[in-house]
Amino acid sequence: MTLLSIDFETYFDTKLSLTKMTTMEYVRHPDFKVWGVGIRHVGDNTATWYGEDEAEDYIHSIPWEDTKIIAHNAMFDAYILTQYYGVTPAYYYDTAAMARGVWPGQSARLADVAQRVFPDDTSMRKGDELINAKGIVDLPPDIEEQIAGYCIQDVDLTHAIFEELWHDYPEEELELINLTTRMFVEPKLLVDRERLTTYRDQQITNAEQLIKASGIDKKVLSSNQQFTEYLKNEHNINAPTKKSPSTGEQIPALGKNDAGYKQLCNKHPELQHIWDARVVVKSRIAETRAQRFLDACNEDRTLSVPLRYYAAHTGRFGGTEKINMQNLPRGSEIRKSLIAPAGNLVYVADLSNIEARMLAWLADEQDLLQAFARNDDVYSQFASQVYGRPINKNDDPTERFVGKTAILGLGYGMGAAKFQATLKSGAMGPPMEFTTEEAHDVVSTYRTTYPGIPEFWSRATSMLMWTLDKQIYNPPFQYRVFSIHENAIGLPNGMRLAYQDLQILGSQYKYSFRGKPEFTWGGKITENIVQALSRIVITDGLLRIHAYLQDLGGAVVLTVHDEIVCIAPETDATTVMDKIIELMCIPPSWAPDLPLAAEGGFDKAYSK
Repeated sequence: MTLLSIDFETYFDTKLSLTKMTTMEYVRHPDFKVWGVGIRHVGDNTATWYGEDEAEDYIHSIPWEDTKIIAHNAMFDAYILTQYYGVTPAYYYDTAAMARGVWPGQSARLADVAQRVFPDDTSMRKGDELINAKGIVDLPPDIEEQIAGYCIQDVDLTHAIFEELWHDYPEEELELINLTTRMFVEPKLLVDRERLTTYRDQQITNAEQLIKASGIDKKVLSSNQQFTEYLKNEHNINAPTKKSPSTGEQIPALGKNDAGYKQLCNKHPELQHIWDARVVVKSRIAETRAQRFLDACNEDRTLSVPLRYYAAHTGRFGGTEKINMQNLPRGSEIRKSLIAPAGNLVYVADLSNIEARMLAWLADEQDLLQAFARNDDVYSQFASQVYGRPINKNDDPTERFVGKTAILGLGYGMGAAKFQATLKSGAMGPPMEFTTEEAHDVVSTYRTTYPGIPEFWSRATSMLMWTLDKQIYNPPFQYRVFSIHENAIGLPNGMRLAYQDLQILGSQYKYSFRGKPEFTWGGKITENIVQALSRIVITDGLLRIHAYLQDLGGAVVLTVHDEIVCIAPETDATTVMDKIIELMCIPPSWAPDLPLAAEGGFDKAYSK
């Protein structure tokens, strides 16, 4: 296949800008204009600039079905190709995404990546001529010449960075980058605009009614200071306070998730109309999110799914384009407004307890692994030990919830105080009151029942310590499924858990992430490792499922945490769903004894 590097230069001004708009809004705007495009074929010495008068003809002369593209932030350039010019490349490489994978937590901007890859070659630097064209619709010859040179340099840098990175980049990860880009630029999910518009309007009406029912001015409800004064003056209620993380001073604790505010609301149910009004004034998230989905919808009703590859330290996907599709509440109207095209269904599969299973596998906790393999209710089993009597899901939901919170929360070193606060806050379910002694007993029971887990915290700490010892990481030392590198723990798929500028500070470790200091310790390192390995299991399954669905005319269209969302024909839906579950539950070659389980379903909408 033909391989080419590409970069579009497009008109922008103060308002029409990617800093103010999503890619979808920007490219669809009536004033959007392509100034030109830089293209470099493999084998060329440098890129060629095609100006406004040449760009469209040249683009349509390329046999895209046999062409792979390389771009830095491929979602932008590929979106222009597919949605503006109507051409579809065979494959997408993205050097910005690759940079995030190689250097998680560090800037993936072209200028920063070029400096990182070519630190001693000052000729390999990004220019700044683009600012000279801001607000100029039709480029005069002298400005176009500057922009052409700027674009050629960007394309050449992108080409050179790709040549440096792709040789050692895992093939499966490149497939993920390609698929993630395809979800955005070749969308399959549709938006039920009527349903979503109705939902948005209902949210607006509901908010207005709640504010009116409170009898309080909107400005008072939205201001912490004025709301505090209102509570004191009108109801003789002292607002709860908390320590400011930035100043250290006491400030009102009036956020909906603040423990003190939750207690206040529960203490005064007669003021529920005020609490409700405060929530809708401070957070119009449902209304705002619905509008963003409507704005993101393409003209053909498809939704370009914006997933950020390697957004997290552990490789997890994140949200981008002002739409966080990693945070869509189950059963929400927004989920139900995402539908399959005619003749297709939305298939959803979700790995069960993947992190708890992975932790048990790493810690070699055989009893827990066997319980997972038998599909036992491990939450009830542990709760039975805590309460000293048989617990089951139907008869003891509260006690089982304590077991669930313990299994999901205590595996990374959470202590009794944090466990007690977690139950009290209601962060994982209904608020529950536990005494300090009761919380200590649960934590002690967990660590005694699964001694291999706290032992692994110590091994994880040792692994990170080894990354600072040149005698161990040079050449890389193999430990179980990991390899030890300088400031990084190598993963079995060829990626790494990187800890930039790692230092030992007493019992903790300090490293840099996104330009800020982060502190870590045994339990936190274990959490990183578990999440990174779990992510590999999920994405391996995702690629298998996508390959299967392609033969049916379907595709994977989204992944949300441990969930894979697909579009496939509605014919023989049960068989398709069973196959998706089967492909999702194949253990990795490096952990053949890892017991996996998944559940799923299908519907016309993303209703799970």
